[in-house]
Amino acid sequence: MDERISANLLPELDRNLPAVALAGNPNVGKSTVVNALTGLRQHTGNWAGKTVANAYGTCTYPGLKATIIDLPGCYSLSAESADEQAARDFICFGRPDAVVAVCDATVLERNLNLVLQILEVTGRVAVCVNLMDEAARKGIAVDCAALSRELGVPVVGASARSGEGLPALAAAVRKVLHDAPEPRKIRYLPVLEEAVSLLEPAVEQAVRGRLPARWLALKMLAGEEELIAAAEKALDLSFDSLPRLKQARWKAAHFLEEQGYLPERVRDAEASCVVLHAEEICCEAVRAPSACAQRDRRLDRIFTGKWTAVPVMLLLLALVFWVTVVGANGPSGLLSRLFFGLEPHFAALLQAAGAPMWLSSLLVEGVWHTLSWVVAVMLPPMAIFFPLFTLLEDFGYLPRVAFNLDRCFQKAGACGRQCLSMLMGFGCNAVGVTGARIIDSPRERLIAILTNVFVPCNGRFPALILLLTLFFTAGDAAASVLPALMLAGLVVLSVLMTLLVSWLLSRTVLKGLPSSFALELPPYRRPQAGKVIVRSVLDRTVFVLGRAAAVAAPAGLVIWLLANVSVSGQTLLAHCAGFLDPFARLIGLDGMLLLAFLLGFPANEIVLPVALMGYTAAGTLSGAGAGETLAILTANGWTPLTALCAVLFSLFHWPCSTTLLTIWKETRSLKWTVLAFLIPTAAGTAVCFAVAQIGRLF
Repeated sequence: MDERISANLLPELDRNLPAVALAGNPNVGKSTVVNALTGLRQHTGNWAGKTVANAYGTCTYPGLKATIIDLPGCYSLSAESADEQAARDFICFGRPDAVVAVCDATVLERNLNLVLQILEVTGRVAVCVNLMDEAARKGIAVDCAALSRELGVPVVGASARSGEGLPALAAAVRKVLHDAPEPRKIRYLPVLEEAVSLLEPAVEQAVRGRLPARWLALKMLAGEEELIAAAEKALDLSFDSLPRLKQARWKAAHFLEEQGYLPERVRDAEASCVVLHAEEICCEAVRAPSACAQRDRRLDRIFTGKWTAVPVMLLLLALVFWVTVVGANGPSGLLSRLFFGLEPHFAALLQAAGAPMWLSSLLVEGVWHTLSWVVAVMLPPMAIFFPLFTLLEDFGYLPRVAFNLDRCFQKAGACGRQCLSMLMGFGCNAVGVTGARIIDSPRERLIAILTNVFVPCNGRFPALILLLTLFFTAGDAAASVLPALMLAGLVVLSVLMTLLVSWLLSRTVLKGLPSSFALELPPYRRPQAGKVIVRSVLDRTVFVLGRAAAVAAPAGLVIWLLANVSVSGQTLLAHCAGFLDPFARLIGLDGMLLLAFLLGFPANEIVLPVALMGYTAAGTLSGAGAGETLAILTANGWTPLTALCAVLFSLFHWPCSTTLLTIWKETRSLKWTVLAFLIPTAAGTAVCFAVAQIGRLF
């Protein structure tokens, strides 16, 4: 969905259902509420900036029939970034039938700033005070009835992750849809109220009820020209072309100047009034002990401390990889025996059906072998790694990683928010590229897009884990510490390469000063292990495995054809590999492996299966277990140096087709898309060449 939403979105929705927008600060649980109301399997995360586009779905909750729109998190309707603009444009100009303002009960005062701004735009608002369970654990008591009296709209306490309070929220939304409440107005300074009264009648005549005149008049006096331009676009008119409005605007601005209020001071005064009003409301409705955040502060001393942050980060990373390496060996062997044990039955079934020998060979030795290898080798590490990574995310640790790396990105001439898009890239580089929308500066957004591929995505981790396990461990738990440490080191190397290339880009083709940003550190939360496992399996493991299988099946077919069609006494596969072999040897690989990287352009997941098929005489695999895989690789001249170069080239090479297409869609530039292909390829080639030459010397 486009990040800039206006009224023309609504015709795309079901017009027979009311449109209900969910708005709120980042990390208050909006997406969790949406998932509960609509049944969407939208990914939710315990860190700011997860939602960078608007997701919507039909509400399936009993008693509420509506289209629910999950808006990006924002702190203010005076938007500064693309995600905040998306939320602001829909609330202000998209004409939703109702808005649910989701707040965090543990930091309600800060969240009320946005709620009060929304109430200036529309009265059809229901407030959901989420995370009431966390507030109770911290000794914070929120009086929702008192809060409702102070705001003038329905207020419901909820704990969306457990479903508590959702029936009351659905009832409140129904009430707001049928009978719009009258929220209490913010009390601004007398000088501002006087200026607004001079301009409001002319604004009312111009907008004719399509926008709140009082709110728009104040924005005009505050000089928020970007918002005014968005309003003109939504209303399809030019305010400067209306003589009465133009004259009233000049008169009100002149009055403010006489009182010493230029637009910048008007904005400051407006923001101060909103903050003071939120503070007054919380004094009436919230009771909190002074030491409610002591636990979070103690943990932050460890996870973000000057001397402990980096060692703890590396230790957790190594621990996750060690558990993955140790835990994946057994299940991989079981799946290998299962799938390859089914092969004779599949071949017999084809023979009974009268399939010709060539077709049977193609399907069994080409497609079935490749699919078996992909499932047996990739599924176990993904099924272990992704839940562990998601548990850290759910706990609230990943924002701390971004916080720890912020200064590094600033020194590299990039935006600190690039930390967030980089972390998204560990799941999928295409998602990381899309996540760069949270960066305001076009220059810094391009840096984030061009360097996101340097962090390994879901599809590369299984091959990295397998190669490190095969060539750098004896198979027992103690020896598996080495590949786990090496994998953690590779992740650190990918981050360092991201910083280095960001630094080079910021001083060459993308010069400029780095900007600042606000990163909210969410409270630590007890992860919901059951939901995390289910979500990881469904949203990540099955998705990645399905994509790999969808690409591996036709790839197996193509490889079988290349390996079984001969020209001049050699197979087509051998011709292609032989052509690439001289260059591949220079960078520590061989022609067959480099060809596999090229054929794996649709998806990184199939590179190693394609190489293994190419190494076998008939273009097939005889097994998918670790022992069979190691035997095939060593028989074709692989050494630990070859494995290391293969790992490094897998870490640094061109993006997959999905990521490259996403880069094109985000930049709409052939130049930046080509650079996104060439930069990591050049880096990977240079690194592998250096490692290969040094390794051969010793």
